[in-house]
Order: sequence, then structure tokens, then C-alpha cells
Amino acid sequence: MNWIDLKEEKELDSIVALSFNKPQLIFKHSTRCSISTIAKGRMDKSDVDATCDCYYLDLIAHRNISNLIAEKFHVHHESPQVLLIQKGECTYEESHNAIRPDDILENVSI
Repeated sequence: MNWIDLKEEKELDSIVALSFNKPQLIFKHSTRCSISTIAKGRMDKSDVDATCDCYYLDLIAHRNISNLIAEKFHVHHESPQVLLIQKGECTYEESHNAIRPDDILENVSI
């Protein structure tokens, strides 16, 4: 998995713009949570990045971005959490043990 670190709020506007050409995935990870580590491990072994640009957010270090994601995409904050952004909208989101790469890929519209 080739992660793109998400470290600045302004990057969310770029993610939205890019989502009109290619699906964008945001993975919100808590470095203090064992469930988040398991979910990240599943993602690391996947090939979702062949279909989507995949962003990694360390939400402990960047809680402000995590809060902005919840507001911008109208989702409840969870951790861990994945959001699939397509055509400017969050079209799929999942959290905790329900994060599965195959489910993400099934929701990609190309």
C-alpha cells in the first residue's frame, strides 16, 4: 500500500477535486488503538491503492483534520474509519472491524 500522508486541512480540497477523476480513500488511524492497527494491517496487505489514491491520517497528531473530515463529508467521527470520496462526495464509509478492502473496492464506481 502506498499511503499519502494527510497533514494539512487544505489537502481536503485537493482530495475533493481529484475525486472527479479517480476515487480517493481516506484512512483515519489512531496510533493508540489496537483495532485501528488491525484495520491498517488489512489495508496495508491490499491493493486498493491500484484503484484509489489512498490517504493516511494520523488522527492523534491531526485531530483538527479528522474533525474537518467529519464536517465536510457529513459523517460521524470514528476511529479507525475509511471514507471513499468519489465525484466530490463520500460514497462509502466504514469503521472498526468492518473495514475490509474488498468491500471498499466493491463500492468504487469507475
